[in-house]
This record gives sequence, C-alpha cells and structure tokens, in this order.
Amino acid sequence: MSIPSDWHARLALAAAFVGISLIWSPAAAQTKAQSAPTFTKDVAPILQRSCVQCHRPGQSAPMSLRTYEETRPWVRSIKSRVESRQMPPRHIDRNVGIQEFKDNRSIPDEDIRTIVAWVDAGAPRGNPADMPSQRQFGDDDAWAIGKPDLVVRFPKYKVPVSGPDLFPNLVAATGLSEDRYVKAIETRPVGLPSRRVVHHAVTFMLDQMPDAPAGVATDASLADAELIVEYASGKAPEIYPENSGVLLKAGSALLLNSHLHSVGEETDSEVEVGFLLYPKGQVPKSIRYSTHHGDPTPNPLDSLDIPAGAVARVDGYTLHTKPGKIIAWQPHMHIRGKYQCLELIYPGNPSNVMKRETINCANWDYNWHSVYNYNDDVAPLVPAGTVIHILSWHDNSAANRNNPDPQNWVGYGDRTIDEMGFSWIGWIDLTQEEYEKELADRAARRKAGKTTTQQQQQD
Repeated sequence: MSIPSDWHARLALAAAFVGISLIWSPAAAQTKAQSAPTFTKDVAPILQRSCVQCHRPGQSAPMSLRTYEETRPWVRSIKSRVESRQMPPRHIDRNVGIQEFKDNRSIPDEDIRTIVAWVDAGAPRGNPADMPSQRQFGDDDAWAIGKPDLVVRFPKYKVPVSGPDLFPNLVAATGLSEDRYVKAIETRPVGLPSRRVVHHAVTFMLDQMPDAPAGVATDASLADAELIVEYASGKAPEIYPENSGVLLKAGSALLLNSHLHSVGEETDSEVEVGFLLYPKGQVPKSIRYSTHHGDPTPNPLDSLDIPAGAVARVDGYTLHTKPGKIIAWQPHMHIRGKYQCLELIYPGNPSNVMKRETINCANWDYNWHSVYNYNDDVAPLVPAGTVIHILSWHDNSAANRNNPDPQNWVGYGDRTIDEMGFSWIGWIDLTQEEYEKELADRAARRKAGKTTTQQQQQD
C-alpha cells in the first residue's frame, strides 16, 4: 500500500483542526464564561460604592446605573470613561506630586480591571441571586456636612429662557450677634432647577448689610468684601483641618457673586450656604484663608492671550514673605482649559541653591471643579520667601471637543466662552516657630515610619 505524497501535510492539517476544536469546545467556552465577571456579583457592588450617589433618578448624572437594565446600554461608554479615569470624576495626575488626599473618590485599579473584563466578556448579567440590595440614601435635601448651625439663603434670581450669562451680587444678613468661627462650609443651589443654572457662586463677607434693593447689590460692594468660600459645579463642601477655621463677624452680611446661565426654560435660581460653627467663644488656633493665585498680571484682563487654533500656556507667580501651609488646591479654568500645575519655587540662601518642586498637576474638566484636600502629614509647608507658581494650559484648537469656536481668539473674561487660568488655594499662616516645629515633627514621624494614616490603622 502506497502512502500519498501529501500524507504528512494532511495529517498536520487534521491535527490543527483537532486542536482548534479543543480550544473552542463548548466546555472551554463555558469555563471562560463562568470565569468572567458578572454584573450581579462583581460590577453592581462597584457601581453602588462609586457611582450611584450621582447615577440615580433625580440626581445630576444623565443616566441611572442601579440595575442591569439601566446599565447595559451604557457599557462601552462606562468602560471608556472608567479606563480613562474620567469617571468617577477625579482629574489629578496620578504620575505627578502628592497623591495623599482626604477626599479621594477615584476608583481603585482592581475595580477598573473588573469593569473592563466584564465589558470585554459581553457584559453578562449573572445570577440574580448574587445581586446586592440597592444602596439606600437619606434625604436628598440633607446637608453633606451634617445639620448646619447656620444657614444663609440668598434671594431668588430669575434666569430667562435664553440670553447672556448673568453675574448678580446677591446679599443676605448672617443674623449673628457675636463673632463665630466656622469649621465647615457647604454651598449648594436649592433644588435641581437651580443646580442646572448655577455655574459658580463666590461668597464674600461684608461688615454690614449694604443698600441692596430686592437683595441685589452693585459691584461697588465688592470693594470692601472679604472672601469666605468659592463654589462651582461639582465641588464638594469645604471641611477645615482640626483647630482651624474662618471668621464670621457679628452683624455681618454675606454677598454671593454668582455666575448663572440660561438652559432653555425660565428658572428661579436660589442658593444657600450652610455653616458648621465652633462653640461660642471658641477661637481656633489657625485661620483658614481661600487665596487666589495664578493671574500673570495685576490686571486679569491683560493676563490671557490664546490665539485661534492654538494650545497656549500662561504662568502666574505669587511671592509669600511669611511661612504657611497649603491645605487644599483647586484649579480654575473655563471650557478651553486643558491642564494645570501647582509649583513651589523655594528661596535660596548662601548654603543652598534655589529649587523648584511640582506639588501637583491635574487635567481639567469644566463640569467638575474638584478641590484636592491634602492629608495632614503631606500638606505642603511653604517657607518664607517662596514663590507659588501656577501653570495653566488652554486648548483653543479643533481637537478640544468642548471648544465652541476654534477660529476665534480668546482672552480673559467671566463668561463661559471667555477664559481664566488660576487656582484657589486653601492657606493657613504659620509663624516661623510653627513652621520649623511642623517640619521637625514630620521628619520624626518619617523616621519612625509612621504617617497619620498608618497610626489610624493601628488604633
């Protein structure tokens, strides 16, 4: 019996088909399906921990993610947003500077891998018995800081169906008969309609109520105003470090400098500010200031020059002649904002050379004005003579999907279509002795191998 000349080739081909059939056998496919993450067992718990605070009916997110039926149409978008860390909104650059914050709402790497694997496997539902109970939320009108000791509600302001951006100065009395110190502040638009039209609202303190017909003051009132707190869409409340706070004076009034925009229907905008107060007579050790850094010229109107179609960088410098501590950093730009960095330029002396340190950088999303509150052990200590350097990048090209008109030059202005490039910095003054003591205390803790977080874990 003769063997065909191509017998070896036929045998090899048959073996290949056998191998393929083994690899793609129903049993192998079933094993793979069983090992893939499922919605009910693996993904729903992640969404409940990290997403449904906003992604549920009546909240700010555009879709609900509580159930499989609600989530399934959005799986590709969810994968993309989670992989790129656009959601949950946390725009800090994880490769630059300090990464220890008090309010880190970013999703862990392990959870990202689970969501990606689930989507890549076809987003299987899983066993209904594995589905966790729905996360329960309290009253949506409850304050994030807890029940405030003082609430100041500003007059309503009507926003028309359409028109230019509005910037009213609204005033209201605090009703305080004595000085009180504040340990937490929460600014919030009242109700969903107000949340849609209020872009930002900056609260100032006046020594007394101004002449303000219908609760609306002129810009002249800002000349004597003291900045208390800034709010913008997506910003969490400000909770100050222990034994620090902000002063509200007896007999004072608050002025709310608002930025409102039309949304296609007439809306009564209303904003309120809640305060947690120290007990009467208690004065905290440190006063917390909200400070503005980053404008490159004394006149902000001259500070930005962004050519059509270009990516531009602007630098602002502020010299601090006294020592202090940065406890929070909040970038601020508009729709062409791209990226911002906070840098410290330390003073030189005969024994050392002036050096620079990049504290943090963050990507920018106009819809989320995130504030980054540093853990106590890593809050940057700033020696006297340090320059705070803010670097801001703006993308005025067609590559910026948020850019309404890449062919237009852009400069500084309050409107959404104008630009800004600065940072709000939470600042505490230190004496030279306090500065040196905190440096020494931190060095001792590092030497002992204990941070505040590690100590808390041991307690």
